Amino acid sequence: MTAVSERPTGFDPYAERPPASRVRFLYGVNPLAKLAGPAPAMVLLVFVRDAATPLAFLAFAYAILLVGVTFTRRLALMLFAAVPLGVAAIGVGFSLWTDPSRVDQSVIVLQIGSWTLYGGMLQIGFATALRLAAIVALSLIAGLSTTGPDLARSMVQQLRVPYRIGYTALAAFRFVPRFGHELDVIRRAHRVRGAHGGRGPFSAIARWAGYVVPLLAGAIRHAERVALAMDARAFGAYPDRTERHLVPWRIRDTVFVILFCAVSAALFWILFPWGLS
Repeated sequence: MTAVSERPTGFDPYAERPPASRVRFLYGVNPLAKLAGPAPAMVLLVFVRDAATPLAFLAFAYAILLVGVTFTRRLALMLFAAVPLGVAAIGVGFSLWTDPSRVDQSVIVLQIGSWTLYGGMLQIGFATALRLAAIVALSLIAGLSTTGPDLARSMVQQLRVPYRIGYTALAAFRFVPRFGHELDVIRRAHRVRGAHGGRGPFSAIARWAGYVVPLLAGAIRHAERVALAMDARAFGAYPDRTERHLVPWRIRDTVFVILFCAVSAALFWILFPWGLS
């Protein structure tokens, strides 16, 4: 009878990548391809001023996310509740800040005393909000389907970034889950010893202040272990290193970038926001 060892789930979520799904194709695309495809559209969206163009790119990004990533309740809540609420809040906010003397005043939406909210102000405010939402949605194509370590590995392997920089960033990414694990251990130890500090806002501040010193000590110990491990593996002694985890650039990555840029160019060509007066 063989014993099955279990690894702590919160210790290092980046130790192994989940297998790429054939249906949710974005997990199998190179991280650089998921950045290179939306990047031109994200840059050009900064310079558009209409509402139709960012709305079209927002729908395009949502369509890719619906097909390309695995949906969870939190992700669905973010995309279909948080983003629309954010667009509404930012749109109203920018509308209120817009100079009424520089907009179309033919339509009056709201009038309170001497202050008037014109339709042109709402148009500019919501166009700005939709532009920001479209840029965020396009960035989520890579953000929701890529881990930081995979991005660092692809930069080293494809962009020829020196591995001293890339794997230093990789070690930094691994510090984040490590800090979460250390904080959880410290909090449990405080509960076992009855050092919860009572209730109330001041007790919470004192309790969190008590986490700082042991968390800092744990971070220093972890940094020393990482430095010793790097020295033991001759990190930085040679210009190149053998890659353990490969993140290759495949034909499908080139196809993804070409198709994404082609659809983006078609949307800009059809809508042509710079031709508006």
